[in-house]
Amino acid sequence: MHHSAAHSDPTFAGKSRSTFEIVRRVAVYLRPYKGLAAANILFAILSLGASFMFPQLLEHVVDEVIVKKQLGKLTWLSVGLLGAFFGRDLFNSLRILVNNVFEQHVIFDMRREVYGKLQRLPVNYFDQRASGDLMTRVIEDVNSVERILIDGTEQGTVAVLGIVGVLTFLILKNPMLTAVALVPLPFLAVGVLWYTLTAHRRYRAQRQASAAMNALLMDNLQGVRQIKSFGRETHEDTRFEQRADDLRKGTLQVMKIWAIYSPAMTFAMALGTVCVVWYGGRCVIAGTLTPGQFTSFLFFLTLLYDPITKLHGLNQILQAARAAGERVFDILDHGAERPDPTRQAELPARVRGEIIYDHVSFAYAADRQILKSISLHAKPGEMIALVGPTGAGKSTLVNLLPAFYELTSGRISIDGQDTSRVALQSLRDQIAIVTQEAFLFNGTVRENILYGRLDATEEELIAAARAANCHEFIMRLSEGYDSRVGERGVKLSVGEKQRVSIARALLKNAPILILDEATASVDTATEKLIQEALERLMANRTSFVIAHRLSTVRKANQILVMQHGEIIERGTHDELFQQNGLYARLARIQNTTFIEEGFEKIVPVS
Repeated sequence: MHHSAAHSDPTFAGKSRSTFEIVRRVAVYLRPYKGLAAANILFAILSLGASFMFPQLLEHVVDEVIVKKQLGKLTWLSVGLLGAFFGRDLFNSLRILVNNVFEQHVIFDMRREVYGKLQRLPVNYFDQRASGDLMTRVIEDVNSVERILIDGTEQGTVAVLGIVGVLTFLILKNPMLTAVALVPLPFLAVGVLWYTLTAHRRYRAQRQASAAMNALLMDNLQGVRQIKSFGRETHEDTRFEQRADDLRKGTLQVMKIWAIYSPAMTFAMALGTVCVVWYGGRCVIAGTLTPGQFTSFLFFLTLLYDPITKLHGLNQILQAARAAGERVFDILDHGAERPDPTRQAELPARVRGEIIYDHVSFAYAADRQILKSISLHAKPGEMIALVGPTGAGKSTLVNLLPAFYELTSGRISIDGQDTSRVALQSLRDQIAIVTQEAFLFNGTVRENILYGRLDATEEELIAAARAANCHEFIMRLSEGYDSRVGERGVKLSVGEKQRVSIARALLKNAPILILDEATASVDTATEKLIQEALERLMANRTSFVIAHRLSTVRKANQILVMQHGEIIERGTHDELFQQNGLYARLARIQNTTFIEEGFEKIVPVS
């Protein structure tokens, strides 16, 4: 899929959302794990409580052991210090363990929801976004968003509790010295405010650069044969370099500001320590403060500044997570294919297959009219061939039947039922599609055929493969039906892939069939096998065939000749031949096997 245009287009950046909105929405994912969240915060508080004991005990060591030389107390105080450190680190270890379990649960839930939503988005969502960009959202962005939450909630709660706890304690101990320690607070507040207000733009640019690079990488992995055949390795190196360089610049921009901001905040806090040393030192000399109390106060000060530093780091995480959150919620908030109240009707288990298009028009955008007032009537079991130059609207016409796109006006009915009122699942159950480029999933041959009907028996599977003329070649593969086909079916030839996809459609056994039959790139023997398979597939089914070969067209019950989104001629081969129009001119061109090529010759491309 080459949709690189999506990147340069700002409309796909996703709308901006406030940090508060992202946090509020992510918090929903925490609800099922209240116990883990509570345990996480409890262990953090216990670890903090153990840290509080250290400066207290230190005060006694200085005042009673060192100043008063009472050696007897030293051992007990040392054991106490050891206990305080052990408690601090034990509870910290438990906190990390709980935090990781909590984190992975939330990531799993969120990723599963984002992926589930992606599967249910309308086709045009993917027409406008690169696969690699969407991959980045499911993998990297979900991780970043989750970090808000867990690290954010936990570090934030612990830091705030720490600051409040230590401040209360210090004010009770020595209000005057505490006031001196708080001198740098206004600077810190201004710094935090500035960083919060300016960081989002930088993080957003960084996330977009990362997605653009991944999108290009995904495109290149899928198009590696084209790159090699055209000798464009150096050209692709340059394109990748540009994307990687954008990411480098975006990341450096984020880091550069952090490199100035973080040390500046630390320096502001150091200013507080210097003020305490200056003022506290005078108090010790004047005798209003003991050396132990002074030492203890200095250590408590680190306990106060440490969580303030944590809040700065948290601010950085929060801004990165906000940028990623916008990209994740862009998927979650996009209107899914509508399970809307108007689509309540169900088709019978197997329709007869009478299809009517009644003045159907379709436009991708206001200025891109693709189909203009198309009307047609296919009786059950008929084969309708669509012919016309490239870009005439043939594929769009058939894509409206399974509702991959919504009509702009008019209506389509199956057995008299308006398809716009039918539930999507019920509608698509009736339709099998074989595309021009047979798409196979990276799995075994068996898995690919069973995609047509997951609960089919082994007999049904083999019967479908035989009817599609692929049983013989499958049995020649190293592991038969359990052979892997490689990504997008690269281990099979074009003709083999085509027959596997026909077997898949046969197994689905739907009464309506859409065929984009291109056998252009196969040899005559393979083509014969594919043609036989297609005839078996089309038997007793209403089929729409985008025909590329005259041999196919001749057998059709109706031929619709399309040009510029309109049907300009219709009838059987013989009827059209007598009308002496475009089709007749085409059929008269000697040796035209491929209809589209013929059209390009006689219709000047406008």
